[in-house]
Amino acid sequence: MAGARAGRINVSLRRVAMVGAAMLFVLLGHITIVQAFGSQALNADRRNERPLLARFGHPRGDILTYDGTAIATSRPAGGGPYLYQRVYRHGEVYAPVTGHLSLYRSSGIEQAQGAVLSGDDAKVKVRSLVKDGGVEGADVRLTISDRAQWAAYQSLKAVGVPGAVVAINPATGAILALASYPSYDPNVLTTFDRSRLAETARGLRRAPGRPLLNRALRQTYPPGSTFKLVTTAAALGSGEYNPAGLVDAPARLPLPGTSAYVRNDPGCRDTRPTLLYAFQVSCDTAFATIGMQLGQDILRDQAEAFGFNEESLAIPVATTPSRFPTAPAMTRAQTALAAIGHHEDRATPLMIAMLSAAVANDGVLMRPYLVEEVRLADGSVINRAGPTPYRTAVPAPLARHLAAMMTTVTHAGGTGTGAAIPGVEVAAETAMSRAVPGAEDHALVTAFAPADKPEVAVGVVLEHPGARAANVAPIARAVIEAVLA
Repeated sequence: MAGARAGRINVSLRRVAMVGAAMLFVLLGHITIVQAFGSQALNADRRNERPLLARFGHPRGDILTYDGTAIATSRPAGGGPYLYQRVYRHGEVYAPVTGHLSLYRSSGIEQAQGAVLSGDDAKVKVRSLVKDGGVEGADVRLTISDRAQWAAYQSLKAVGVPGAVVAINPATGAILALASYPSYDPNVLTTFDRSRLAETARGLRRAPGRPLLNRALRQTYPPGSTFKLVTTAAALGSGEYNPAGLVDAPARLPLPGTSAYVRNDPGCRDTRPTLLYAFQVSCDTAFATIGMQLGQDILRDQAEAFGFNEESLAIPVATTPSRFPTAPAMTRAQTALAAIGHHEDRATPLMIAMLSAAVANDGVLMRPYLVEEVRLADGSVINRAGPTPYRTAVPAPLARHLAAMMTTVTHAGGTGTGAAIPGVEVAAETAMSRAVPGAEDHALVTAFAPADKPEVAVGVVLEHPGARAANVAPIARAVIEAVLA
């Protein structure tokens, strides 16, 4: 009798044990799933304080210009749960480069290099633990030149209309200046007061001129006549054209299948000029005709050789792709407009600078980059940039033809005399690009100097400048002078 009762008890115990084991298995499985797949969501949840305490619990690495100026540092917060706060020197000038680090988000270099700045990067963490037994962030030294950046930003600010400037060392791809106007002060977003932060961020999002927008990397514009570099490169590369050859440049060019037409500016007086003269004075009808003769496929191939339609370019900050139409197939009228930088052509100011950088470097476009090196607090370098060819835009002999043609633009009679510098040969191409019918023009310039031994290539865009459009070339000149000083 006792044996039967014990057997019944053992069966019950076994059932309880099996249920308990199953529940434990489910619990462990759920914990594993949460840890493996749900941690990112939990860390991103604004109610979770642990990631924020960790982010601001130790000093973050500095962000420095190439000249060694610290433009982003950490300082003691002076109380509260967060121990360190980010501080930005000359915030508005460098904001398109540094971005910002706030309680809930980051941007610019703060985001792109977040792992090394915070010390979470594996290489940084190992070196820090071996050296000090603790975690410390690494410093990020940029390619940005103090002189060039200040010249770019102050020139934009003086004109007073939205715009952007990018300057590149053509031989290396190092970005010397990256300015966007209007800008913002990142320091106003580093507060730990949540309600104040939300109000400030909301105000910046609604502010006129969209100061949070990094126009240099994230905004695209119709490139207008700066795209004639691409069309000219395609024409010379086809073997059917040469700088001294004559081209058709009627005062008005009817667009096939439409009632619209392309019209030349008064400066283009010759209806059958040389290709060189048409480039110097920017004869729209000449290049629209060339575009139709070459066809959209040749134009597209040449545009993509310069970097258009590239989806993955990061410097390491992400960039918006510049576009040349891919599909559906364009009509002849659309091809004519695309050949002069209209229709659906779009380019970032970075791409406008890259056009000149490729020509200046004998046709080889170097990969643009913004980070020169990463180093620990003791000065030891753990990562250093190396110049890397990005793509061959044109063969070297053709690039030299283009460079020679661009120098005529800054000579008397050319459209870019405002970029000329006494004693320095400047190569350039300027543009007035109508974004939509009835809207004001954008003003653009792409340039490099010295033409015989290039040290800097510049792209400048001014949005709807109206009577201030003539300032676009002097901005490029100011940045070039700052680099060459």
